[in-house]
Amino acid sequence: MLSAKHIIFLEVARQKSFTKASEVLFISQPAISKSIKLLEEDYKVKLFDRQGLKIELTPAGIILYEKLLEVKNIQEQTEFELSFLKDQLTAKGILKLGASTTVALYILPRILSAFHSRFPQVQINLLNRNSEIVLDALLQQNINLGIIEGPIKSKLVTSEPFLTDKVVAVCSSSSDLAKKKKYTLKELPALPIVLREKGSGTLAALGQSLEKINITLNDLNVKVRLGGTEALKNFLIASNGLGFLPKRSVLKELKNGELKEINIQGLDIERNFYFVQRRGEPLNELSKILISFAKDLYNQKLSLINKLNTKSYARSITLPDASTK
Repeated sequence: MLSAKHIIFLEVARQKSFTKASEVLFISQPAISKSIKLLEEDYKVKLFDRQGLKIELTPAGIILYEKLLEVKNIQEQTEFELSFLKDQLTAKGILKLGASTTVALYILPRILSAFHSRFPQVQINLLNRNSEIVLDALLQQNINLGIIEGPIKSKLVTSEPFLTDKVVAVCSSSSDLAKKKKYTLKELPALPIVLREKGSGTLAALGQSLEKINITLNDLNVKVRLGGTEALKNFLIASNGLGFLPKRSVLKELKNGELKEINIQGLDIERNFYFVQRRGEPLNELSKILISFAKDLYNQKLSLINKLNTKSYARSITLPDASTK
């Protein structure tokens, strides 16, 4: 089990600040400083280089930080596995998950709600950022599992396919652009475009699809760049621009008439989502169960759609039984 001194050290190292660690842990700054000093006396090494308010881990501090993260992960995994054996409903643990915006907002809520119903005592920590930030959080060991758009270029992680998503061009129904149902690729560079920020999986998918038809993002008439799906969607509703958003994120707005889907002939944008984990590390049990749960849930959803389409739907959908995984 990690001692209080080790827990304080981990937080100071993560925050790179005694003050911020004090605020997170609700411990006075003098107490934080005293704990770190005692730990340095225990190991007889300097753990931090201090330059005014700025601190950095020493080589010894880096080693201790990495080892303590391993211990912390083992401790959390052991707590879950032992409590799971006793009683699934009272199993305790921490699911540390990161997901890109589309997944976090439009895919994960249904999965996590069902997961929480099955494991009510498990704490769920979800980081909702763009794919680039989620990948960095995974490598920094702030999360144990990520769900991001591919392709995955980093050699420091391994990936497993999850599902496919479609990105569509949309504009406000009151926009002048909505007067035409279709635009050609030749017309695209002249249209006023609103894009997501760098690091966004949606932006990456658009760029890759454009490259296939010999167009680059630099060829577009980009007027505005916004961080986040919701910010871009709300801006488009009130503007005259054209944006590219996941179809899942605009279903309500398309249905109620706030947005209109625009067909850019010859431009088809699809992207794949992947579960990612750090290379060389075994996946902990909570992450394994979450992956199994998510795949089962969405496989059942796709199966339901297929049955409805063929008019052969005969029974209701049930949640996956995570206890059998």
